[in-house]
Amino acid sequence: MLPLLRKNAAEGEQLGALAPATLEALDRVGVFKITIPTELGGSALGARDSAEIVKALGQGDASAGWLVIVSSAARNALGFDSKARDEVFASIADWVGPIMFGATVFAPKVGDGREVDGGYMVKGKWSFGSGCKHAAWGAVGFEYDDQASGERRRAMGILSRDQYEIVDDWKVMGLQATSSNSVRSETEIFVPDYRVVHTNDLPRLTEALRGKYSGLAFKHGPIGGMVATTCSFAALAVGIAQGALDSFVQQATKRPPFNLPYKTMSEMASIQVVAGKARAVINSANAVLWRHADEIDRRALAQEEFFPWNEPEITTDLVHLIHECLRVVDGLLLALGSSAVVLSNPLQRAVRDIHVLATHGAFRIDPAAEISGRDMFGLDPFPMIAALSSPPAANADRPPVPQPGRARVGDMASAFPTR
Repeated sequence: MLPLLRKNAAEGEQLGALAPATLEALDRVGVFKITIPTELGGSALGARDSAEIVKALGQGDASAGWLVIVSSAARNALGFDSKARDEVFASIADWVGPIMFGATVFAPKVGDGREVDGGYMVKGKWSFGSGCKHAAWGAVGFEYDDQASGERRRAMGILSRDQYEIVDDWKVMGLQATSSNSVRSETEIFVPDYRVVHTNDLPRLTEALRGKYSGLAFKHGPIGGMVATTCSFAALAVGIAQGALDSFVQQATKRPPFNLPYKTMSEMASIQVVAGKARAVINSANAVLWRHADEIDRRALAQEEFFPWNEPEITTDLVHLIHECLRVVDGLLLALGSSAVVLSNPLQRAVRDIHVLATHGAFRIDPAAEISGRDMFGLDPFPMIAALSSPPAANADRPPVPQPGRARVGDMASAFPTR
């Protein structure tokens, strides 16, 4: 599919959504169903298989790979009331594209709601709804005042396609075809009880899915599933870098240098060094990526848990390789020269796409490294998703932190929902 993806990538950027031919081709091979249960027509793939698919797509069109990752939002519907699950997946066999997107579920500012008989009245604007132009349903966050307790609570609701409008505000430098527009409802819309869950219940609901459906995807625990998703985003960066290197090699074998007497740029030692270093970085990134993806799947198959203190190191490894791939792609464009900045050149798109990927809040290297560093020194973790409250502490015990004189972190199992 790479020739098709590369051919249609520019059209997707112009549309702000995947080109129709790309969307149909992706849907035909089932990539939007890789995390959906086999009982519902999906593949329920594990971390390694999912990451391999995303990496391959990233070599042709990063937006396609991104949408395959975020299409896993449909998995959230499995934890809702069975009536909501049945509604969302009723058209899964015929729907072309991701069945559901998510927008502003865990952000600091979400929509506003109020309790009414049988459900909630909700309105608001929800940003970064990747895939909203292609999906049948949307999951959004909202807050409301609990009538019984008087508390301010946060929930996630599922909206049907007719309950929101798509805002034309996805004007960005890269990943333009992901249709990551905002969606909004300026007037209140009714969301029935069965299409709502409270965000502090999400860890429990996610855990309850383990073993409920067939497939490796449903053998992962909550933390395993979280780091598996991070693996897919890292795989997208590796795919972008690999696609950029392939294009670089192809172009360097045809283009003459600007001010040296070689027939092609590929004869230049400096170009050979750039290519060799790029391949080394990509090979190293692959090694780290597959190491973690395979360990996620191994633990799932062996029914071994991931604990909260396992996650920071893995996440930082993966975020670090995203940024190393970014530097590779930047270097390839600079080495090729001014011909690479022409909009018809795939290298410039790779640069723009991987920069947008790396700016995502979850993939900024310094915050990720700080979280990992705090863990190394035995310091208490920061709450990373304030929308979720911590459940009671479990009884799992963490090995002592090896630094003498440091107070070890106690039981951190309760920290997962805040991460």
